[in-house]
Amino acid sequence: MRILVCVKYVPVLSALRFDPETRRLVRDGVRGELSGFDVRALLGALALKSTYGGKVVALTMGPPSAREGLVHCLALGADQALHLIDPGLAGSDTLATSRALAAAIRHEAPDLVMMGRASVDAETGQVGPQVAELLDWPQATVVRRVSLDLTDRTFDAERETDEGFELVTGPIPAVLTAAEDLAEERFPSKADRLAAAEKPITELGLADVGLQPSDVGTEGSPTWVAGIEEVRIERRAEAITGDSPEAIAHALHDRLTALGAFDASAVARQPLAIRGPATGPPLWVVVEAHDGKLRAVTLELLAKAAELAGPLGADVEAVVIGPGAEHAAVLAAGGADRVLVADAPGLEPYTTDAHAAVLAEAIRTRAPRLVLLGSTVRGRDLAPRVAARLGLGLTGDAVDLDLDGEGRVRQLKPAFGGAIIAPILSRTRPEMATVRPGMLHPALPDASRRAELLMLDVPEVPVRVRVVDVQPIGGEAEDAFETATLVLGVGKGIGGPTALPAIRDLAGRLGAALAATREVTDAGWMPRQYQVGLTGRAIAPRLYVGLGVSGAMEHMVGLRRAGIIVAINKSPKSPVLKVADLGIVADLNDILPHLEMALRP
Repeated sequence: MRILVCVKYVPVLSALRFDPETRRLVRDGVRGELSGFDVRALLGALALKSTYGGKVVALTMGPPSAREGLVHCLALGADQALHLIDPGLAGSDTLATSRALAAAIRHEAPDLVMMGRASVDAETGQVGPQVAELLDWPQATVVRRVSLDLTDRTFDAERETDEGFELVTGPIPAVLTAAEDLAEERFPSKADRLAAAEKPITELGLADVGLQPSDVGTEGSPTWVAGIEEVRIERRAEAITGDSPEAIAHALHDRLTALGAFDASAVARQPLAIRGPATGPPLWVVVEAHDGKLRAVTLELLAKAAELAGPLGADVEAVVIGPGAEHAAVLAAGGADRVLVADAPGLEPYTTDAHAAVLAEAIRTRAPRLVLLGSTVRGRDLAPRVAARLGLGLTGDAVDLDLDGEGRVRQLKPAFGGAIIAPILSRTRPEMATVRPGMLHPALPDASRRAELLMLDVPEVPVRVRVVDVQPIGGEAEDAFETATLVLGVGKGIGGPTALPAIRDLAGRLGAALAATREVTDAGWMPRQYQVGLTGRAIAPRLYVGLGVSGAMEHMVGLRRAGIIVAINKSPKSPVLKVADLGIVADLNDILPHLEMALRP
């Protein structure tokens, strides 16, 4: 059993700074580290080796400094390390990177490939599915448990979804991407690090893996970065005080009112953009639904597509894969001129093979100008596979889209923990992007609109990875994150899981969503689907109230687009008080009974 683990050596995000004169991130003197999800993939691979035997090989692509990441892999227990290094690789986007990694993987012929669900610097989640597509291997993304049957050459995996967990099974070789729960974090000893530094690392160039310079680098990349902008969000860091918990709650309510936190008009839906007759190819929104209900991100994307459609002279088409024709009226009211439905046995439940085949064939046949998907677990699983199949540029996890002076679609992509925003442009058509839920606003629905309903052909595709079981967590965490204007954040400072029922009750009475820090989900107090931050979700509520949250950078980067942040912590030295708009130094047990009054309009 030969397991190859792809790892990425990234700069420590908290140490990066932006130079406004050169408009570049300053990396000089910034130490590097392995991307956290990739470490979990490596540790998961080592656990499989312990159970089934074999060899674990670490592979990285990057400049000479990336060698340090491979030394760390060897110190953790990898048997071999490969460094794909060549000047021609500079400037590679995700597809060019995937092309290089796939070539190196073919050269090594492993039984299984593992990597993190996403890198913590770029956060796209694209490389795993794109490598799988280029190898024509099955994939399972966001895997938290995995076992193998070496006789039948199959894997069984439990993967995270936005609704809970799925149990899937499929053949090997395959590509698996690791969730945070795949393996418990550990660090090598000093002796292991010293021994690893003496071990050989094999270097591979483009010629060694059968690639030409034109396959990778800038020339082989369908997307490019048009520039970068620093994201600077100044928080007020005001203290809210009072003689009693009740007085503090009154003072908080008065200050929130003055700041417009309860002003619903600030995010009121706007009417659909008015547009003339279509003269060019359509703009597509790939519909996502769960339990017969449209995801909020679908309506957000329809509103954005309608906004872009006017200047582009395009119609807006909603693409439904699987059951969902009954959503046509809602899709039309939300901005769709046409609803394209591909429905056949085998499309429900979702599988990558079937949905990728349908979407890729529809794109080939109908040639849209732009294809948008939500940056959900499903969207991040599907879009990269389709983009790699068609050789298209894809921007993952965008927060907005607009047009430049030449009428090109700019996909605004955050990176490095949200410290920068990079406008991404594509050399290929259609342009493709996944967009974070909650970053855009749906339009005011127009019930008078009607959409033409068209049926798409469904190709016959053998499904390699089958869904065996579905385990929902309940609570509709995804919809709450997408739609809630008020979010209560739970940190370890609440004291323990016994404090959660009262917080849940408060959230229910206020119509608020719940979020969690990584420490809370690591401790098992709340499911991973509620985690906000660098290795979780990014959210943009009008008001976020942190309860016992420490203010660690890893959590706060997921709140960069939040409107107003309130922090409640009993320690006057807590870092969160400096990165929040309003801070309260108080025992949560004392203030919690009065919070409902403080947070109601």
